[in-house]
Amino acid sequence: MGAKLKVAGLVAIGAVAGALTTMQLQAVARNATSPLPLEELQQLAAVFGIVKSDYVEAVDEKKLLTDAIAGMVSGLDPHSQYFDKKSFKEFREGTSGRFVGVGIEIGMEDGLVKVVSPIEGSPAFRAGLKAGDLITKIDDTAVKGLTMDQAVKRMRGEPSTKVQLTIFRKAESRTFPVTITREEIRVQSVRAKVVEPGYAWLRVSQFQDRTVEDFVRKIEEIYKQEPALKGLVLDLRNDPGGLLEGAVAISAAFLPSDVVVVSTNGQLPDSKATFKASSEFYQRRGGADPLKRLPEAVKKVPMVVLVNEGSASASEIVAGALQDHKRAVIMGAQTFGKGSVQTVRPLTQDTALKLTTARYYTPSGRSIQAKGIVPDVWLDETAEGNVFAALRMREADLDKHLGTAEEKRDEAREKAREEARQKLEEQLAKRAEPPKPLPEFGSAEDFQLLQALNRLKNKPVVVSKTMSERKPESETN
Repeated sequence: MGAKLKVAGLVAIGAVAGALTTMQLQAVARNATSPLPLEELQQLAAVFGIVKSDYVEAVDEKKLLTDAIAGMVSGLDPHSQYFDKKSFKEFREGTSGRFVGVGIEIGMEDGLVKVVSPIEGSPAFRAGLKAGDLITKIDDTAVKGLTMDQAVKRMRGEPSTKVQLTIFRKAESRTFPVTITREEIRVQSVRAKVVEPGYAWLRVSQFQDRTVEDFVRKIEEIYKQEPALKGLVLDLRNDPGGLLEGAVAISAAFLPSDVVVVSTNGQLPDSKATFKASSEFYQRRGGADPLKRLPEAVKKVPMVVLVNEGSASASEIVAGALQDHKRAVIMGAQTFGKGSVQTVRPLTQDTALKLTTARYYTPSGRSIQAKGIVPDVWLDETAEGNVFAALRMREADLDKHLGTAEEKRDEAREKAREEARQKLEEQLAKRAEPPKPLPEFGSAEDFQLLQALNRLKNKPVVVSKTMSERKPESETN
């Protein structure tokens, strides 16, 4: 395999390439209040007619119209999107944390799908798949050459259908097939453990429908094991975001009652809002306040929040709120910088519009759009430094990202990232073995977690000597 593919696979394990939206769901679309531009609409109709009559082969009318809608929305910013039937189904699966598949968390290694962890109780878990297993074939299709998304789509399907995975288990130096029956899987977006007496690690990988309930359950388990908890590490690395109310609830779990968590501001009156650490801002209609079950000690336990370039949107809301209220020390790298809110408005039963409707602001009034949360303590990814950090894209690198009128992609940043990629590829081409992938978050080899624990225990922390703040583009242009 070429060095370029090795780089792509290693980066895929280390970080999330894109970011989910911070979302609010609304069921009713609004009517336009300004007159429609008739001349431009006539041009659209004329183009539609010409394409339909003159194109080299027959074109489906509905596809032409949906493509026109998709193009209109995608031209606004990187996060607005038209959902057709298929993409709307995938979107709902992502936010609900439910999908039909085999039940594994995956990464890429040497062009193969790597099992990071089987989801407890899933078909893959019951079939005996283990962390570190490599999937070489999905049914009759070789995995090498597939992207992670392509591999995921082949493993997903309809309930009760079967898929055969060919597994290479390095520890046993053997390859064997496993036939698995697909089921509906509920993703655990929260993981936690007591890493040593008195200190716990809690990871939120995405803000989904059940994230708050899962979070509360994990906190209860931690305090049952460690009633006198001395320190907590909240891990938001590579958390791409998700539902706004989840971010408000998890912030509220650690903050004094009624303090500001986040505010939003946009063109519509209902986009101008302030969300506080109070149940009315996150509690589901008709449901109980899930945070009432939390031990009172969680409000005072010393905290570190770990973030990196893949921490985006809702996870940035949490980090920003805890930083502004001086409730936790933020450690790691500057976050993705997605400071906008998207509202999902259904158009039909199977289609919807995801539209950027507001910017959000931290309690002190900071907009982090195209900037991100700057950590209080900068950390390298490993003890050897940052192997892949220069390759990762952030909001400021995305074309048409929300900003001032004069803001554009920073060509110098783009050039620097491409040079870093080429340099790494050249180094890989000269080596028999690629550099090791980044260790799994929460493992004994997790360098940043070890530094966070050192901070909580007032021990020396190995601070990065090379990382520095990326300024907003308006300050650098």
